[in-house]
Formats: sequence, structure tokens, C-alpha cells
Amino acid sequence: MRGTDSGVVLGLHRSRHERRLLTGALDLGVTTIDTSTNYLGFRSHEVLAHMAGDLLPKFTLSTKVGYFPGPDRAEHSLDPVRLYEAVEQASRDLGREPDLVFLHNPEHSLREAAPHRRDLLAQACTALDGAAAKGLCGAWGIASWDPTLLPGLIDATMPVPAVLMVRAGLLVGIGTLDAADALTAAWSLSDDRVWGMSPFGGSTSAPVWSRIDPRVFLRDGGGFSRAQAAFRAAYRLPQVGTVAVGTDEPAHLGELLGALASGVDERAIHQYRSLLRARSSGQPV
Repeated sequence: MRGTDSGVVLGLHRSRHERRLLTGALDLGVTTIDTSTNYLGFRSHEVLAHMAGDLLPKFTLSTKVGYFPGPDRAEHSLDPVRLYEAVEQASRDLGREPDLVFLHNPEHSLREAAPHRRDLLAQACTALDGAAAKGLCGAWGIASWDPTLLPGLIDATMPVPAVLMVRAGLLVGIGTLDAADALTAAWSLSDDRVWGMSPFGGSTSAPVWSRIDPRVFLRDGGGFSRAQAAFRAAYRLPQVGTVAVGTDEPAHLGELLGALASGVDERAIHQYRSLLRARSSGQPV
């Protein structure tokens, strides 16, 4: 699966599952939505099918597997049988096969799995690769909030994901940026097969966005808002072809789409990454 035509995915993590949001996205030309089995209290798939089943065929649809309902709280698992069955269940609940299924935050289980991390990851990837081969989904990928463990576990015998999704933007640390670069290189992924997520670190109203002016990362930022500039910069931190962003307002989605007309100052991005690296190593900046 390649990147979206608009370069923007409507993410449903923090978005209300409302029909008007989906119709608004379609009106703007945003035709990809991203959800997960565990969103909306493990009800995202069923709510989407009930609320907008007639709209879903108009979208490219991605979802994620890896979290499961537990007795007290959600639990994470990389068990290949559970993952395969979760893809089957996603298809039933959505009323259609997802175009893309991500292995959701594999690091959650891998942190506790030493010294068997490589085998555990390989088995999980093989399960999703098998689900795609059986037609349960169009393709599979990996979505990782903290991918720093993953580069050391990749080898040539593992299936290669169609898409990698990682955090992107000005609030992402150098460790995540370097890990994303390493995974992109290891899997020979083109930019359109790398997606960013959470470009604002959760909210455009967070105090940090009033303290900094991301327009310094644009070649000519005078005509754009701070939110637009931060969103545009996310496509270079790390290098991605698509960004998934959540919102409850189609107008906000339209504003972010407008940011893609701006040009990024690559020199400023390079200097910023150098500053992040120096700070992480304790060097004077």
C-alpha cells in the first residue's frame, strides 16, 4: 500500500466518530482514515460500520491490531494466533476487509521479551503477512510509538511491511527520528510508504505551541499559521510522505491541507536535528 493522494490521513484516535467528520473529509479530498481495534473502548470498528457503513467503501481504511480487552484493562500481545484472529474480527466488525492493518506498538510486548525479541517480532510479522496473503486485508504494516528497539531486531528473513508509521513532528526526540530512519533504510521504504502520526504531540492548544513559532521551518512562512507550519514540518521529522492527524472539525483538517502548499526550509530542519542530537549527547548547543 502506498501513501495517500492528499498526503493526509484522518486519524480517529482523538477524533469523535461522527458522520459529518467523514463526509467533511471526503469533501476535502481526504480519502484515507486510520483507526484501531482498541479505539473508542474497543468499539471503533462496530461504530464506524453502524454510523457510516455506506461511506466506508469511499475510503482507504487502515486499522491496527495488538491490544486486546483484558479483565481490568487493555492488554498487549504479539501472539501470532491472536493477531491473525484479530484481523479476521476486524473485517467482520467493519463489514469489509481493511486496506491496511498495522501491528500496533510491538515494543509494548518486546520490552519484556528479551532474549526472544527477534523471534517474537518475526512471528507477529509473519502472522500479519499471512493474513494479507489470505485476503483478510490489503496489506500490513507496523505502527510504533517508540521504535527505538526495532532496528536491532530486523533481519533479512522477516517479512517486510508495506507501511511504517511512527511519531512525527517537532516534539519527537532524536532517538525516535534515528530509529525511523534506520527502519526506513533496512526495509528500503520509499517516502510514500512511511507515515507520520501525532504531529502536534496530542493537541494544537498545548502550551508549547504558544512558546515557539514553527514558521521558521518554512521558506516563506508569512502566510501560514503556527499550526500549519508545525504540521508541514512534521513531513521532515522524520522523512514521511503521509501524516495521520486527528480532529473533530473538518475546517481544521482543511487548514492543515492548506499547509502542504508551503515549502520546507531543509537547512532549518537539518540544523534542528543537529541541535536535538547535541542536546541528547550533552554537548553544548
